Parts: sequence; structure tokens; C-alpha cells
Amino acid sequence: MEEEAERRREVESRVVEKVGEVIKEIERAKHAEQVICALHSLAVLLFPIDFSHLLGSIDERCKDQIVSAKVHSANEREDWWKAFYQGYAFPTLARVLLLDVAPNWLTCFPLSAKKLVYDVFFVNGLSTAVVQVLAPCLQHSGRDLVDVNAVQSNVERLLVLCLLDNGGVLKMAIEFAVSPQSEDTINESLKSAVSRVAQIVTSIPDKARLKAPPLLSSHLFFKQISIQLLTGMVERLAISNKSDMVVNFLFVGEIYSRICRRGSSDVLLSEVTPQILRHVRSCLSPNTDVVDTDVFESSPESKFWLKITEAITDPYTVERISEQLLRQLATEHASDIEAYWVLWILFRQLLKRQSSVRSMFVDKFLLWKVFPICCLRWILQFAVLECPPITNSQTKGHKTTNGLLDTVQRLAAVWSKRDFVQSAPVEQQAYITAAVGLCLEKMSKEELDKTKDVMHSILQGVSCRLESPADLVRKMASTIALVFSKVVDPKNPLYLDDSCNGDSIDWEFGLTTAEKGTLSISNAEKHIDETGTSTTLTLTKDFTHPADGGKGSNVKSKSKKSSEFSLVDPDEIVDPATLNYESASDGNDDKDASENSDSSDDSLQPYDLTDDDTDLKRKISQLVDVVGALRKSDDADGVERALDVAESLIRASPDELTHVAGDLVRTLVQVRCSDVSVEGEEESAEEKRKRALIALVVTRPFESLETLNKLLYSPNVDVSQRIMILDVMTRAAEELANAKTMKPKHQIGPLISTISEPQPWFLPSNVGPPGAGSWREISDTGTLLNWSNRYERELPLKPGQVKRGKTRRWSLRSGNIQEGQIEWSQNKFLLYAAAFMLPAMQGFDKKRHGVDLLGRDFIVLGKLIYMLGVCMKCASLHPEASALAPPLLDMLRSREVCHHKEAYVRRAVLFAASCVLVALHPSYIASSLVEGNLEISEGLEWIRTWALQVADSDTDRECYTMAVSCLQLHSEMALLASRALESAESTFKTESISLSSSPFKGTIKIPHSNVEY
Repeated sequence: MEEEAERRREVESRVVEKVGEVIKEIERAKHAEQVICALHSLAVLLFPIDFSHLLGSIDERCKDQIVSAKVHSANEREDWWKAFYQGYAFPTLARVLLLDVAPNWLTCFPLSAKKLVYDVFFVNGLSTAVVQVLAPCLQHSGRDLVDVNAVQSNVERLLVLCLLDNGGVLKMAIEFAVSPQSEDTINESLKSAVSRVAQIVTSIPDKARLKAPPLLSSHLFFKQISIQLLTGMVERLAISNKSDMVVNFLFVGEIYSRICRRGSSDVLLSEVTPQILRHVRSCLSPNTDVVDTDVFESSPESKFWLKITEAITDPYTVERISEQLLRQLATEHASDIEAYWVLWILFRQLLKRQSSVRSMFVDKFLLWKVFPICCLRWILQFAVLECPPITNSQTKGHKTTNGLLDTVQRLAAVWSKRDFVQSAPVEQQAYITAAVGLCLEKMSKEELDKTKDVMHSILQGVSCRLESPADLVRKMASTIALVFSKVVDPKNPLYLDDSCNGDSIDWEFGLTTAEKGTLSISNAEKHIDETGTSTTLTLTKDFTHPADGGKGSNVKSKSKKSSEFSLVDPDEIVDPATLNYESASDGNDDKDASENSDSSDDSLQPYDLTDDDTDLKRKISQLVDVVGALRKSDDADGVERALDVAESLIRASPDELTHVAGDLVRTLVQVRCSDVSVEGEEESAEEKRKRALIALVVTRPFESLETLNKLLYSPNVDVSQRIMILDVMTRAAEELANAKTMKPKHQIGPLISTISEPQPWFLPSNVGPPGAGSWREISDTGTLLNWSNRYERELPLKPGQVKRGKTRRWSLRSGNIQEGQIEWSQNKFLLYAAAFMLPAMQGFDKKRHGVDLLGRDFIVLGKLIYMLGVCMKCASLHPEASALAPPLLDMLRSREVCHHKEAYVRRAVLFAASCVLVALHPSYIASSLVEGNLEISEGLEWIRTWALQVADSDTDRECYTMAVSCLQLHSEMALLASRALESAESTFKTESISLSSSPFKGTIKIPHSNVEY
């Protein structure tokens, strides 16, 4: 041993001495051939080089030196190679090669010389030593006047050549396996060396320049080394002993852990998943689903995959690989049996030995993550049921493990909490609902009785979801109720929803796996889908358009019948009795015509005189009769006839409407359409009542709104009536905002009159009858020379005189109003905006008997905020919006409203805040900032900060998208307000008004900018 150590030290000293000589020759060199000869003198001592390839590329002076160079034997060459790479000689020479030869001489080398005397030191060297020298040079600084680009480009070329083209990463695994440290056991120094080299290799893509070769990008680099290690390790599995493979797997596991830590687990699993799936399919028999576990346990390839998984000791890496493996299997359309055996091969030992892995599958993957439903079935089958799936028969009735009962109990406890329903994203709620349902499908009634509190949790979760305004959440409740009822009593399933009919259940609930970024932000509009007493707020945020697009959007399309109204002459006399059954008669015209056309003498039948008393019923033609008929709840026919004619009579606007408006509103609100309508026609009667109420609010706003606002917080009405009141106010506001009336245009005459007529002296006088036209010159064709001009004009017709023409005009307008004297007046809502909004906002946060908007009645609160937002949108860019915005913002800013637990309310607040941004005129915002109106500036700043908070942290996807849209509107508003401020400032300067150094007493921020105004 002493002689061997002495010989090794002697070889090391000779190697270091030779390297020093080569470096001195390189420093003294004046030509590239001298550098080539110096490197060749060392290379032939380390590598078997054929010098004949160099002779044709250098001059005669260096040929003799190359031919006469000393060459070692194979044993001496091996000793020199080990001493060169395992000592200090290689790092010393490598620094000269990379920082001196590469920028100064390498471009002058012939290709053969570059390969044989330069690249050979890196390609045929010790890969672990080479990568530790090359990787730090990727970030070499420009000291000592070195060409940094030349150095870095050469290093990148060498890394691609050594690690990718020549399998350098696999060589590292082999080098660690045959190192002296791995002869007995894996000690800590070897683990430290493996970890250090793995960290250097995986950090190369991060250190490479932007202009580096594409193969050094993270995606391609990690893909290449993953393929290299997988294929190489499979080949070595048959020829290596057990101790060597342990070290190999240690290095592979460390490399894979580093790849996953750097966020490229998808790249790794895209190569691993097809290979292991191919192995599983080769072991499965196509004729049967039953597979003996010995088939997989005895397979060498199965052992190979298990060893790789066991070599990965980082818990985070195990989690990322497991998660990405499930998603890759779903992408590969793996069957349930294939996915089960893939998970069994990779994780069966870890699931038994490591509690963290079991917790990852049964807790984190079921309660915190969201996978496709097929992945959820695989997780339950592998980690909970712990048995292969049986596809040819139902699995219910098999021996249930304790893991299933414990899992159902944990899932049901989380699923039943009201806080989870309020705060969890819809995707996560659907995922856990599917997990609960799939577990219940595997259980029997006896097994369900063994669990604790599962039945109570299921019933509690179903009840709190049925109260939700979201249709999807209610569908989850009905689905779980159906599955639970089949467990309790399979012969009597409970159907709470028509969509649950059928044997198969859609556990995806129609949801897709798309992420947040796929949602559209710009084209969004808000509408409310009304279904009885519970309401779904479907937010489609089209805030930038005026309120005319949302008319009638509160009602289902199949029953929607928009209130159409035409322009009428206010002086026209209308008989209310003729309007009673106008709509009904119009609808029956075609039917009567068809019956008359088909009638003949042979088809005449005698009348049935038993029901002649129906014709004797008095027709309702007065509003007082409508009120009286609606109050008789026991007369269903009378109530129905009153609802049929109510809207027409109200639209006619008789004189008595002012006096009976309040009583009529109260009576219409208190009518129970479900009690007086035929089964199946309740929705039609409900729509008639709504249209009548809308007509009342439009024709008599003050009287109707006074009663509606009192009823809104009255303890004598229920939730459905409050929702109807708010829907009526919303649609009435939109109708008033879109109303058009005709009135004579106000003619503005000259303020200063002149004594003489303002026309040339040669024109005739304008004196004449009213309505006479202006004078115009006419040509006279009598003579060529006209010494005088002739003029004519049109005169109005004399009384009683009729001028007949070919065209006749029919119109409801008065004939004495000319076209130029008519103008259109729009948006009648502005006069009544305060009556709509202020009483409704007053006392919303007070808890009264039967009224709790901040708690139980959150649906009414969401409807109220939505109605206020629509009102602001109807008053857009008018002074009324500026007056009503501060109290609305104060309401929205209250913590109980903007931070409400229900996403339904938060969506409504975002909609109302966006409507405020659209409604306020930029000039008003600018003047408010100049005058120091802190209410507006603080309110707008709150919208910005709160929307940012919602976009960053809210769990509801629709809240997130609406917050982003709100921020866009805020930035547009801030930009327009800043322009208005700049124009105002320039105006002040031109008028020489002395201003203080800070004339603006408020601030308004533009997002993504440092500018404040």
C-alpha cells in the first residue's frame, strides 16, 4: 500500500509539472500552431489520439514536433488520466483553456485540431470534474480584459457537447457508482458530492444566457437528461451489481428532485409516464381484468421503477411527481385498471412505510387539490380502497376497509360546513362533492351505520347548499341526496332535481378544468336568473355599455314578454274598456280565422248552454275593480282576470291612477300567484303581476316607490316578495332610462331686434301671412336681356282650402307641428333617481323582525346592491349620478357588505362599484379633486384598493374576473379625469389665476403607474 501511494504521488507531481510546462508554452506562443503543439504534447499522454488527422492542417515546422511527441502505454495513460482529473491539474489547465485559449486562439484552430487537442480534455474527461469547472464560467464577469461573449459561447458549446451529445449525465452516475467511496456503503460524503453535482447540473439552464443554444433551455435540457438517464439506467440494470445500482439510483433521484424543484415536473413526467404505462399494458392480459400481483412484483422493470421512486427522498418532489403523474395519466387516457397498477408499482412501498405519503393521497389530494374526476377515482381506488378496480361488476358489497369509513367521515365533515360553502371555490366544492359521492357509492347501509356523524353531516351539507343562490351548488346538494338515499333505501331514491334522472351521475357537474386566465374580462354583463324564491346571480359584466342592453334580463327567456309601448298623443281620449282583453284578442285572431275558414254546413254543432253564465261575468274596466278583484283571494278566476287587464289599464294612465297607485302596489305585491293559478301556469301569472308593477312604477313613480320601499323592509312579506320588489324596481329604472317622449322644440329668437329688416334692399318685404316661405329668384325665359329680377315664394293655404297630392301621411302627431319643431326627450329616470335609491339604502344594515339582509337574507342584499348599480348606470354622466355616488359608496365600503362571506354579495358589490365608475363624469371627478371633495376621491381610491385585494386573494373565480374588469374601468376613469385636470390647470394658467403649489386637494391613482393627481 505504501508503494502504491508513493507511486501515485509521483505520478501526480509529474502531471502537475507537465501542465505547468504546457501553460508556459501557451503564454509564449505567437502562432496558433504553437498552441496546438503544446496541447498535443499533453493530450497524447492522457488519451489515445491519432496524430495523422492533425498533420494535414498545420505547417511543416510543427509536424516534426507532433510526430516525435512522447506517447504513454495504456496503463501509464490510465494512471496519468486519474491523476490529472482527480487532482488540481485539470482545474488549472481548464482555466487557461477557457479564459485564454478560447477567446484568443480557438477561432484560429482547424476543426480537427479543435476536436483532438482542445475538446478532448472535456469530452473524454471525468464528467463530474468537467461540469464543476464549466458551469461557473457561464456567469463569468468581464475582468482582465477577457472577451466575455467568446468565453460564454464556448462554455455553452462544451456543455452541449459533453452533457447532451456524449451522455455526460449518465457518465456521472456511473462515475459515482465506481468511485472508491461506494465500495461498502453510501456515506455522508458521497451523498454530499452527489447532491452538489446534481445541483450544478440542474442549474445550467438558469445560468445560460438568453442567446444560448436552444438545447440549454430548461424544457429541452431537462427533457434530454431525463431521457438519457432513463434509457441508460435500463441498460445498466442487467449488467451492474446491486451496490452500483444503489449509487446510480441515488444520483438519478437527486437529479429528478432538482428538476421538480425548478418547476419542470411536467417535462420529467411527460417522459416517464408513457414508458411505465407501456410496461403496465404489456403485463395486463387483454381478456381479463384480474391480474396477479406476482406478475408485477417479479418483473425487473417494475423493480426499476420502484427503486427510482424510493431514491427520491424529498417530500415536495414526491408530491409534485404524484400530482403530475395523475394528470399525465388522464392526458394519456389511461383506464382505471392501468392507472391503478401504475400507482401500485411506484408508490405501494412508500404508502406502507411513510405516513407522509399516505397523508398526501388521502388528505391533501382529496381535500386541498383539484384533479379531474378520473384521477379522483384512481386516488380513492389506490389509497383508500387499496384494491384493483373491478370493471365487470359493481364494487359495492366488497370488503370495506377502515380507510374508506374514515375517509368518508373526514370528507363529510368538511363538506357539511357552511364556511366551506361560502368561501371555497366552486371547482373545489364540486371536487369534494364528487369525492363524497364516489365514496358513498362504495358503501352499504350497514357500513354507513358504523360511521360517526356521517348521516348528520350529509343532511347538514345538503340543507345549506339548497339555500345557495347558485344553481350549481344546489345541483351538488341534490346529487349527494340522491346517492345517499340509494344507500339508505335503494328502492326509493330521492330526486330533488330533474337533471339527476338516470343511472349514471355526472360528477363533473358540467365544469371544465380551464384555469382563471381563460375567462373573458372585457365582454361581461350582469344579469339575474330568477327561480322562485332562490336566485342565481350570473355575472356577465358589460359595464361599459349603457343600460339599454339589460332590459328584461331578470326573467327566463321562455316566459319573458317585454313591455312594449308606443308614442301616443297626450291629448288623445282613450276608453279603458277597450283595453281589457286587447292582448288576448290579438292572440286569438289567427285561431278564429282558421276555424272560420274550415267551417261548413256539415260541421255546425249545437251550442252547449250549460256554461252560458260565464258570458255574464262583468268585465273589469276600472282600476278600483282591479284592486277589489285582487283582494278576493278565494276567487281565483277573478284574480286571474284582474291580472290580465292590470297592465293595460295602468298604461292607459287614467285620472284615478294617482289615487289608487299605493293600494294597487300593495295589493299586487301581496297576491299569491301560486294559489290562484292553474298548476303549470304559475310563471305566466307571476310575469303578469311583475309587468303590472313595472307599469305602475313607470307611470306613477313617486306614489309607487313610496309603497314599495315600505314593503321592502316590512316584516309582513317574505324573501320571494322582497326579491320581486327589487326586480320590479330594476326593470322599471331601465324602462324609464330608455323612455322617449315627443315635445315641441323651444325656438330661441334673437335677443336684439333691429328696426330695419335684416335682408338686402332689392328683395321684397317679408310681410305676409304666417307660414309664408322665403323669397327665391326665378329666371325669365322671355328675352335674352333681363333688366329686372323676379322673385316668388310659397304661401300657406287659405282656411277650408285642401291641396291634393299623390302621397298621404298618417301620424298620431298633431298636424300643425312641423318636423323642425319636434325634439325627442330621453331618460326620464333622472327625475326619480333619488326616490329609487335613497329610501332603499336607508336602514339596510338593521336587523328587524323577519329581515336580516347581512345574515340570512343575503340574496336580498345582493339583489338590492345590484338594483342600486343599475340605477347608477341609468343615470350615467348626469349630475344626479354625482349626487348619489357618495352614499352608495359609503354603503359598499361597509365591512359587512364588501367583505361578506357569500360570493353572491361580493359579485354584486363589484358590479355596483363598476357602475359608479361608469356613471361619474370625468369633469365632475376633476372638479371634486380641485375643490377638495374627499368623499369622491376616497371612494374611488377604495374601489381601486379593494378590487386589487379581491383580484389577489378572492377564491371565487367570477369575483376575480369582475375585480380585474373593475380595475380596467378605474384606470380608464383615472386617465380621463387626469386629462380633465390638465385642461383645467391650463385654463387657470391662461386666466392668470394665482394658485397654490398644490391646488388639488385629493388624489387619484392610475394603476400600474406612479402618477398621482
